[in-house]
Amino acid sequence: MKKKGLHIRIIVLISVLILGYVILKPAFNYLSGYLSKSEQVSANVLIVEGWLPDYALEMAYKEFRENKYDNIITTGIKSTSEYFNLAEDGFLIFYPKNSLSGINYTGPHSIDVEAFSELGGENRAHFNLYINDSLAADFFAEKRKKVFSINWNGDLKEIDSIMVEFTNDFMGDFGDRNLFIKDIKIDNKIPIPFLNNSVYEVTYPDGKRRIINNYISNAELAKKRLVILGMDSSLITAVSGDKVRINRTLTSALAFRDWLKTADINIKGIKIISLGTHARRTWMTYNRVLNEKYKIGIISLPDYKYNRSKIVRFLKTIRETLGIIYYWFILIPY
Repeated sequence: MKKKGLHIRIIVLISVLILGYVILKPAFNYLSGYLSKSEQVSANVLIVEGWLPDYALEMAYKEFRENKYDNIITTGIKSTSEYFNLAEDGFLIFYPKNSLSGINYTGPHSIDVEAFSELGGENRAHFNLYINDSLAADFFAEKRKKVFSINWNGDLKEIDSIMVEFTNDFMGDFGDRNLFIKDIKIDNKIPIPFLNNSVYEVTYPDGKRRIINNYISNAELAKKRLVILGMDSSLITAVSGDKVRINRTLTSALAFRDWLKTADINIKGIKIISLGTHARRTWMTYNRVLNEKYKIGIISLPDYKYNRSKIVRFLKTIRETLGIIYYWFILIPY
């Protein structure tokens, strides 16, 4: 009898879950579509959110080229991260000469790399470490931050470059595999941070997709990436917001509003490029902050992370739904 009762409860539970899925799926699909909806207007100024991935920036460049905008504005906050995000296979190349000037001794040295992986387990990031183009070691990063060390014999004056090669970038149902690097440290006392001491070359170290890491905001990074794609740098303006950990969309919109007060630019209409379900919150924020002074449209690009996993779609839709409700309240003063 007990087994029969257990079976009945299991059948009832499964039936409830199936019924709930059937009932809620249309509502979920509607909500996801609403948050991701594009709104078209006639515009001569294109705003690109600086946090967008490379494929989205390529689509933004195509939009700019095909629809003949006068200007493109990249927005974003000043960086709050001490770690550089290698989002594609490639080389983060450190040039330590300036940091090592005046240190002319030979002998055994320790070279440390502080790193972590966005994903763990079998999906953790892998990287190779090169000294002067010679492979010195390879490691698997972990989700927790960790220092990876090697011993090296030689004169520090002979080190021209130290390269970290990210080798296994991939995206799947498990998520997006990324590698994060903070710095190189020599003999546990000479830190060489990525900012102002390194370049990032995607895929191959041939200089064709090279970013010099001297930027301080997502807006500046997006501008650099658009220039690499072929855009005229004189048509791009990077507008950076303050360094914040919350309300980043609002902070970026306020920075754009303040920049407009002194900018010599004739605006007939504005289109903003965002990603997936975040688009509705961005569109609402700029309309409120700019007090509907301009016609403002939104282009929602496909979010490939979102489309790969039902769980990711669900979580992102819920997060953005809560986000837009929260923003509705914080935008009341504007």
